[in-house]
Amino acid sequence: MQLTWNQQVVKRNNKSLVLQMIKEQTPLSRAEISQRTGLNKSTVSSLVTELLDDELVYETGPGESSGGRRPVMLLFNHIAGYSIGIDIGVNYLLGILTDLQGKIISEKNIPLHELDYKKVMNQVNQMITHLIDMAPTSRYGVVGIGIGVPGIVDEKGEILLAPNLGWKDTLIKEELEETFQLPVIIENEANAGAYGEMRFGAGQLFENITYISASIGIGVGFILKSELYRGKNGFSGESGHMMIDMNGRKCSCGRNGCWEAYASEHALLNEAKQLLKVDLTLEQLIDEGKKANPEVIALFKRVGQYLGIGITNLVNTLNPQQVIIGNRMSMAKEYLQETVNYTILEQSLPFHHKNLSIQFSELTIYSAALGVSAFVVENFFITEELVEQT
Repeated sequence: MQLTWNQQVVKRNNKSLVLQMIKEQTPLSRAEISQRTGLNKSTVSSLVTELLDDELVYETGPGESSGGRRPVMLLFNHIAGYSIGIDIGVNYLLGILTDLQGKIISEKNIPLHELDYKKVMNQVNQMITHLIDMAPTSRYGVVGIGIGVPGIVDEKGEILLAPNLGWKDTLIKEELEETFQLPVIIENEANAGAYGEMRFGAGQLFENITYISASIGIGVGFILKSELYRGKNGFSGESGHMMIDMNGRKCSCGRNGCWEAYASEHALLNEAKQLLKVDLTLEQLIDEGKKANPEVIALFKRVGQYLGIGITNLVNTLNPQQVIIGNRMSMAKEYLQETVNYTILEQSLPFHHKNLSIQFSELTIYSAALGVSAFVVENFFITEELVEQT
């Protein structure tokens, strides 16, 4: 029987609902799905049969009986396909291969020494090729590629401006889709990090989250009522360029006194070089902290105070439930946390910091990569033709 367009839409929506319920609440029986969705048992049975044929769910041993036959339980098949998430940082390139539930199967992390667009993209292509090769055999293979970048990205996936990379108007989405013949999603890395924390990290129990991506630059991602907030044109979160001193330090964006000129990894490394007369990495500075180097510990506290000042402005503006500090600077939690917390509690309005949860990322450097990988999986479920046209 040929389904009308409206019938196809209803069927697709119902099938997505059933799949999402199994994915989030597995294991479930058919009867439980019917009860929780309000769909009749025959509809649920038909949709589950299709999902079994699609290999997106599978049956397992019987569950507990409520009086009759013990029901067959349904589980989400998280290894039916795989997703790639790439986080392009200013001084690193991180790639992960995940299953459809976000579990990291393989990863590759390399330093970036040059930011020339063509050279970086050559390394990105090599990393993607490697991760595709690492994907186990599955029904759907690699379902797409997600890229997180520290810059302004439009709805078409074009990088309009990434000041810390020195990139402008780059068509990375088109290039990667042509090369790999896979769907590609480009997202601001702070947005991706916020989403990654909400889905897999410290933000899973909160609906209103302000995520601080603190690395060479600073970006901010906002989760409002469990939804990623991108702003009118998708450009929200450039809070690293919030001015905290109009006559202050020069920023990579060309203006003076931006928050990231004082509170980022770049600011920390610059101050460390002036203080210690030697170039050190963040990891080396953390090691110095472990050796109880008083100059380095004082430096972390100073940068932590600036980090707290910027966060205070955001807390006073947004009144979030939770603030998560992530990306590379979260590795220095031991030396930043006390000063950051003290600054926020001292400087923010008392009504705003009451019951405020301030946490460092549980995912550390993986937030953005996991976030874009999750976007890819969701896009796969939306675009994959799962409803028969007969």
